[in-house]
Amino acid sequence: MFKKLILLIILIMGVAVVYSFIEPYMIETKEVVIQSDQIPQNFDGKKIIFVTDIHCSQFFSEERVQSLVDQVNALNPDMVLLGGDYVTNDTSYLEPCFSQLSKLNAPLGVYGVLGNNDPKNATITAMENANITYIGNKGLWVEENGEKIRIGGVGDLDTDVPYQGPTIGAVTQKDFVILVSHKPDYFPLANKLKIDLVLAGHTHGGQVTLFGLWAPFYNSRYGQEYVSGIKKSGNSTMIISNGIGTVNAPLRFSARPQIVVVTLKRVT
Repeated sequence: MFKKLILLIILIMGVAVVYSFIEPYMIETKEVVIQSDQIPQNFDGKKIIFVTDIHCSQFFSEERVQSLVDQVNALNPDMVLLGGDYVTNDTSYLEPCFSQLSKLNAPLGVYGVLGNNDPKNATITAMENANITYIGNKGLWVEENGEKIRIGGVGDLDTDVPYQGPTIGAVTQKDFVILVSHKPDYFPLANKLKIDLVLAGHTHGGQVTLFGLWAPFYNSRYGQEYVSGIKKSGNSTMIISNGIGTVNAPLRFSARPQIVVVTLKRVT
């Protein structure tokens, strides 16, 4: 009986290990509806796709980036926001990564910030060459038929000096504002009165978790609180994506990679 139990445990562990190398390919689409009376009528129903933490590398090839871009474009986004960590400190992967990201198709534009693993100057240049607007510590208006929303981003919390001023300095309480931060740990610092939606990544959803209930590696100074999911504080909502790629090892367990689809809904 004891030997059978040991064999069963070994079998289960073996299956779990095999599955953990498969899950990184199982990208899920996480759909979130954001409702607000600050969303202009012309933005009602607009679809914003958030992609982060691609980590193009020997473990995440250009072909996989191409497949990711095809999946995003098939969702017909109105806007695409990118959350950084396109590579893992290796500039040689910037060209294959952004040669594919340049094919993202969104009528309201493609915008992005950097992550802690992105070589700053080289990545900004690659983004510009790919017609992706860099919004780190910047803010801009996105207009549709005379109405507008504000989008912006902040520099990475640990490798840059994040500054939300350019995003919120020009807005009023009536404007709808989206902020992209690579790390969710910036959320407590975000202006909850002016920023309606924060999009973040970095944690990879824990990457390897105990069936999504607990993550031994969470990459956040706030412990399990900001590993994944939707968080609310004041007037603000933060969506933490599990990201796309992996770090340290090409595996995931109960933390599937995600494409986040945000649909804006105007309420009165």
